[in-house]
Amino acid sequence: MLEDDVTQSENIEYTEYHEFSETVELQTETVEEDTVPDGKHLVKKKRRERLVRKGRMKQERFRAFIRFFLSVFFIFGLIYALKCPGWYMDKNAFNYVGGRSVEIINNKIVPSHKILVLLKNSNVPNVPIYMARTDAIKKELMKLAPVENVYIRRYAFPARLQIILRERIPLITISPDVKVQPVAFFTTDGKLIGREFLPLDKSFKTILVLSYGNKGDDYHKWDLKKIHEIEKIAKYVETYSGEPVEYIDLRNPNDVFVKIKTVNIRLGQLDESVYKRIERIPSLLPQVKLIDSKIKYLDLKWEKVIYLKLE
Repeated sequence: MLEDDVTQSENIEYTEYHEFSETVELQTETVEEDTVPDGKHLVKKKRRERLVRKGRMKQERFRAFIRFFLSVFFIFGLIYALKCPGWYMDKNAFNYVGGRSVEIINNKIVPSHKILVLLKNSNVPNVPIYMARTDAIKKELMKLAPVENVYIRRYAFPARLQIILRERIPLITISPDVKVQPVAFFTTDGKLIGREFLPLDKSFKTILVLSYGNKGDDYHKWDLKKIHEIEKIAKYVETYSGEPVEYIDLRNPNDVFVKIKTVNIRLGQLDESVYKRIERIPSLLPQVKLIDSKIKYLDLKWEKVIYLKLE
């Protein structure tokens, strides 16, 4: 009885194992059948890949063509731009005043025609304006006595030069007589400039000094210290009189006169005490204005004595 049960149990286990093996084999075959690709699907896939590759190749060729075209266009454009007439100045730029090729700025003392005369010594640049050297032009303009410095700017389209002058500032004008036009002038840095740059523009406020330019009053020998001394005396007189100085008469250095609107003031010699004598003016000027007679000058030559000289 026991043996029959064992045999029956083994048969059941064998049957179950056999059925399980068949199921596994069936599933394996199904998986293998599913992994095998369809031939038509593979062909379509390959065609799509070829089309994508061809499209990319066309795009790359088109981009390369565009890059080549732009490079050529840029090179030719650059060559044209570098050789464009707008970079070159007119060959007659230095021959006449008022042209578009040369602009002169801030020249109140030096006339434009004098500047162009010097520019003719320098050749008009025959290279593009951005390559033009302006050192020679600046060197020529610095020869002008009133010029303190020169700045040159270059512009294109049309090619032109802008010349900016920094001129010395006039301080004292020299004349032999009140009725004679000035023959020279001194600048604030002590530079003596001749009559070729006269008359000065009316915007310059200078001190008129009368001097013959010979013997004891030779203004050609004046230095910067002398110029500042004359300027100081003029300011002193204007401060204490409240009136502008019309002129200073230095034709006799030992007997100096200063003319203001109200009266001609005799200062005498310009020694250390001259400033103390000038300080007397505020107390004397009101009295001078009350006198009806024509006054020749107010004498401040002496330290302790003051008098009026009538005509």
